[in-house]
Amino acid sequence: MKNSENDKPFVVIRNEMKWSEKSKLFFLRFFLRQNDKIQCFRNSGSLILIFLSLNLILFLNSCGIRKSIKHIPDIKQYSLEIPKVTKINDSTFSFNQNYLTKNKQQIWELYIQGNPLQLGYNNGALTQNLMQKQEEIFFSKIEGFVPSKFKQNLLRGFLKWYNRKMYLNVREDFQAEIYGMSQYSSDQYNFIAPKFLRSMYLHGAHDIGHAMQDLMMVGCTSLAVWNENTEDGDLLIGRNFDFYVGDDFAKNKIIEFVQPEDGIPYLSVTWAGMIGVVSGMNKEGITVTINAGKSKIPLTAKTPISLVTREILQYARTIDEAIAIAKKRKVFVSESILVGSANDKNAVIIEVSPDNFGVYEVKNTSRVFCTNHFQSEAYKNDKRNLEHIAESHSEYRYEKLQEFLEENKKLNPEKMAAILRDKSGLKGEKIGYGNEKAINQLLAHHAVIFSPQKKLVWVSANPYQLGEFVCYDLNEIFSDKRLKSSGFAKSELNIPKDPFIDSQEFKNYEECKKLSSQIEYSTDDKEKVLSEEFINHYQSLNPDFWLVYFQAGKYYFNKKEYAKAKTEFEKALTKEITTVPDRKNVEKYLRKTVKKLK
Repeated sequence: MKNSENDKPFVVIRNEMKWSEKSKLFFLRFFLRQNDKIQCFRNSGSLILIFLSLNLILFLNSCGIRKSIKHIPDIKQYSLEIPKVTKINDSTFSFNQNYLTKNKQQIWELYIQGNPLQLGYNNGALTQNLMQKQEEIFFSKIEGFVPSKFKQNLLRGFLKWYNRKMYLNVREDFQAEIYGMSQYSSDQYNFIAPKFLRSMYLHGAHDIGHAMQDLMMVGCTSLAVWNENTEDGDLLIGRNFDFYVGDDFAKNKIIEFVQPEDGIPYLSVTWAGMIGVVSGMNKEGITVTINAGKSKIPLTAKTPISLVTREILQYARTIDEAIAIAKKRKVFVSESILVGSANDKNAVIIEVSPDNFGVYEVKNTSRVFCTNHFQSEAYKNDKRNLEHIAESHSEYRYEKLQEFLEENKKLNPEKMAAILRDKSGLKGEKIGYGNEKAINQLLAHHAVIFSPQKKLVWVSANPYQLGEFVCYDLNEIFSDKRLKSSGFAKSELNIPKDPFIDSQEFKNYEECKKLSSQIEYSTDDKEKVLSEEFINHYQSLNPDFWLVYFQAGKYYFNKKEYAKAKTEFEKALTKEITTVPDRKNVEKYLRKTVKKLK
């Protein structure tokens, strides 16, 4: 079949254009400078769409793509029993000594054991329905961002180019595990990539997501306290994982208990289809949590950060061993890894990026705070990090943690949960629900509390970190006691749900989230008109949040009702605006509005 006339220019570009890595980097940096000027691209999906589309030329000429597409890990070295899953009831499934069950707090609990390939197969067989549902949620969201079939083709090509080196930077045993799990992925998305490659790509989604939101889709907060800062002197760690892909994505979170054939058993708070770790603790009392740092847009995927932390959990017993593991891996985004250790009775932050490495250790104190900026000497003069401290919400949350510790001298798990659930600003100021300056931004996938020396873990039930914190004892779970008990949780140590769940304010916030999309849609659609009553009602649902006034201002501006727009922008500026760029954007709109009124 001959190419059409419209195809010929494309063929010429494909055959003749040669781009060096330096040229690609210049191209991407130029594009991102333009993005900085376009605030409507705050939506991470839009950013990803534009970024992917403009990489058309880049991926077509990469010689490494063919090798990566054909790559299959060596699985012959592992014995394998194909799982035959027994359905005990609608929410409990088993295969040999592997289990999947849903607890009364509606959290899935998964226990798997075996060699790397067997772990993958057991995971995939037990969570198949959940995994396929997560894939559907994730890829349908991408389809929503990229409705054009042409652009979807660009996306597929880009993924092949972007991830061409990932397999060279992922351990063979982890690849075997991903391969086993991927056999239970949906056939529906094979047009994007074969199952194994697709599963590999998804393990880099967190890294790509936060780089594109550097733009940040993640604004996590974590802290570790010990000695004089806790009631019993033991190490205590808390974290919010603010990775938001939508409410549906967080509904089926999984508490995963893994007993690997080689290495240390561990717990991970995760989702179906994921073998990496974003929050977890092993039986030796090593904990890991990850917080995104300020990243440049990476040119190629290397080791996903969640697989670095997985390796730490599976093989480290001390902080020094964790540092050694992190040091030898090549990452492609900037990340803070808060590592706690029962054996060291200490916590440090390992700060990694593609071009730098640092470790932040506190001196003469027994507490460590981690938000989204680096603190080690290695990044002391890093311009990107300094700019992030000055302009983002990271430093504000850091100061909020300091404020908490001044008010709460001796923490316990209940007090830690209260900190993770706090929605106020500095000095208790009302800054609006959902404000990223709050510790609790009301979008967390989960919150978790670790007591490493006692080997206890508390994980929040939905919604966000507001539900009951369910307690797990790793000493019991990874022992014969688990087989004799009727469940995984140590329910008598659970922390009750936040009363805020039952409040009218929470109901208002949830309604406000839904109405927000209507405001956005009507702002872009010239024909769509909203009543003043609708906008007033929308703002009354979350009256302390700057964004509800800014959105109303943009709506009126686009409808050429400049007097009303001016009033709304002025209201927004009286509130606690999330970042310096956000404030500048409101001020820019106000200046434009004033000019229109002259």
